[in-house]
Amino acid sequence: QVQLVESGGGLVQAGGSLRLSCEASGRTPLSNYVMGWFRQAPGKERDFVAAISRSGLPTRYADSVKGRFTISRDNAKKTVYLQMNSLNPEDTAAYYCAADRSTNIVPSTRSGEYDYWGQGTQVTVSS
Repeated sequence: QVQLVESGGGLVQAGGSLRLSCEASGRTPLSNYVMGWFRQAPGKERDFVAAISRSGLPTRYADSVKGRFTISRDNAKKTVYLQMNSLNPEDTAAYYCAADRSTNIVPSTRSGEYDYWGQGTQVTVSS
């Protein structure tokens, strides 16, 4: 079991940056989980954003954020980060972190593969 809490969302102008954090709690080391970020805009499906392997390599990104977003993790702090640069209004969504307890070496892009979810943090990008 792991509990996830996101933070760092807010309102930012286009071209700006935000860093999201996902803090995990529980007895299981964070290194036991593949971690991912997903986002969901009103009326739309929950979409994959980024994922990171247990040790930090490899990582995967949605094409829409590649080159702008960076996922990282600090297993000692039990925290996963999503650095978001060059934000645009299309990035506006609720962002969720998720944990996958599977042993797959390649992080999954499918939300159904993830076992635990945070409550989300809102990111709004104004034009």
